Amino acid sequence: MSLDGFITAGNQSQEEPLGEGGQQLHAWMEDERGQQILEEASGDLGAVIAGRETYDDSVPWWGSDGPTGPARCPVFVVTHEAPSDVPEDGVYTFITDGIESALEQAKAAAGDQTVSVMGGASIGQQYIAAGLVDEIGIHLVPVLFGSGTRLFENLGDEHIQLEIIDVTESASANHIRFRVSLK
Repeated sequence: MSLDGFITAGNQSQEEPLGEGGQQLHAWMEDERGQQILEEASGDLGAVIAGRETYDDSVPWWGSDGPTGPARCPVFVVTHEAPSDVPEDGVYTFITDGIESALEQAKAAAGDQTVSVMGGASIGQQYIAAGLVDEIGIHLVPVLFGSGTRLFENLGDEHIQLEIIDVTESASANHIRFRVSLK
């Protein structure tokens, strides 16, 4: 996320789903500490939930393996309608009956491992607003986009209290984990 709260830059397109210059939000994954952070996070990952827009924008890069690559964690895509063209032997399940159903199915698939809502402002906002998130992880990149897609909009009028769990620096981002406090 950019310092001003955007998870995509402005002027998104098919060629640049993260917007013009938005790819720099992922540059931290290329440094040594960023790689360690990714490995630590994926070590306990059992399933992923994504929104349809994230799926549509990312499947050309993810392919049939999904965002976890060779680990092939199941991906539950929340959508109004499943796409007609899906990668053969893919890890994707399309959920058309709401975020609660997607979470239930992802938890069942993950067993005692972590379920991650990965990417997509709309789907993340829906889970946060519904009180279905235990923890929020942010990779804060030192850039100001000024426009794009904000992660923390449309959350309602209630304050959501967070507790800092961990802050880790890498060469190109600060990685912050928050526990969502119960109301």
